[in-house]
Amino acid sequence: MIHRTFKQGDLVLIAVVLSIALLIIGARWIMGSSEATVKPTGHYYATIKVDNEIYKTVELTSETQYVEVRTSRGYDQLKIHDYGIEVVESDCPQKICFTFGHITKPGDVIICLPLRMIIEVEGHAPESETEIDAEVY
Repeated sequence: MIHRTFKQGDLVLIAVVLSIALLIIGARWIMGSSEATVKPTGHYYATIKVDNEIYKTVELTSETQYVEVRTSRGYDQLKIHDYGIEVVESDCPQKICFTFGHITKPGDVIICLPLRMIIEVEGHAPESETEIDAEVY
């Protein structure tokens, strides 16, 4: 077994690296918690389609509201809140629709295959909120 003793310079380096890591983690935590409370400035809505036909269109607002989707193949309950939408109850066996979570941005989708249901967030985000996936030069 090798015993290593730390020199003063080693301890200073470790302290600096840990301090930087804590600052980065703290900044991400603060930014993450403030993002959750920011109201989107765009006008967003969710289109709920069953069998590729529009079942209902709902505006995504901060107020809580529920939408029931009942078909001959099953039942889902959707919750609109905090400017997004999510599935909160379903009688399908796999419950995969729960894994999509709370969707809030245009292009986000929730898919429930047993009900043949697709929920898509649509609307126009202000230029400052749009994310660029890739640029071609």
